[in-house]
Amino acid sequence: MSAGSVRPVRVPDRHDLDAAWRAVSAVLPPTPVVETALAPGALLKLETFQPTGSFKVRGGLAALAALADGEPAVTASAGNHALGVGYAAARASGARVTVVVSTRASPAKVERIRAFPVRLVEHGTTYEDAEAHAMGLPGRYVSPYNDPAVIAGQATIGRELDAQTGGPLTVVAPVGGGGLAAGLALWARGRGDVKVVGVESAESRAVSAAVAAGRTTRVEVGDTMADGLSGNLEPGSVTPGVLAGTAQLTTVTDAEIRAALRWLFREHGLAAEGAGAAAVAAVLAGRVEAEGRLVVVLSGRNITVPAYTRALSED
Repeated sequence: MSAGSVRPVRVPDRHDLDAAWRAVSAVLPPTPVVETALAPGALLKLETFQPTGSFKVRGGLAALAALADGEPAVTASAGNHALGVGYAAARASGARVTVVVSTRASPAKVERIRAFPVRLVEHGTTYEDAEAHAMGLPGRYVSPYNDPAVIAGQATIGRELDAQTGGPLTVVAPVGGGGLAAGLALWARGRGDVKVVGVESAESRAVSAAVAAGRTTRVEVGDTMADGLSGNLEPGSVTPGVLAGTAQLTTVTDAEIRAALRWLFREHGLAAEGAGAAAVAAVLAGRVEAEGRLVVVLSGRNITVPAYTRALSED
């Protein structure tokens, strides 16, 4: 993420959580849960069934619903967040949304973004270039994770679980910027019987580093097939503070993620992207101690066919 001055971003409150639930539940039906052999009584929460293929549509809907009348929105993304915001823009009459991508963004992903009613801007050669440019454009900047409405939107997964299963629960979810895990942690605080486990890529540990240091700090980021979990945090991001003392954090390797993709295909006939299968990978690798019923969030399915077939073909 871009360096520089810290934006004033607040942690979502009860009003944000309730407003996000109204915005998301008015548009999206609850995603299903299915029983899985990961542990006795365990469930998979299938965010892969979302219309954009990822949980991030929740945050997109909540963020655009939180805009003041006529207020434009700006974001930077070439992936699931942009698709979520674009989907929300298509549902919101008169919404003005700008999405900034780098010139090296995947052409396939850019074409999917173009299908939505957004203004697409190409700037710079890296995501950090695109993000810095987006933050300088007029309108409300909607971070993929460091935004109260976005975090509150991801928390709606918990509201659905309230109706789908009883506690106590251990909910396992992937962590990139921490928006999903932070949303689940805020929901869990209101329950008292939910343990949240966040799973980072071993090649990108920005959130756990920030939790350990008590502030955002830059880390070395390696290559990973879990591109949705890769990158440094925006300075001053609120997500590590939400997760500190609330959620447990662990990591998985690319080899473990690929094994999880094969397991999901073999056992459930389900496709997932690298980031989307990280929580399953952590459970299969024995890094999650469940208290109560285990719920594993399968967060996204948007993977290229070559990358998916390579993962499935490995022994």
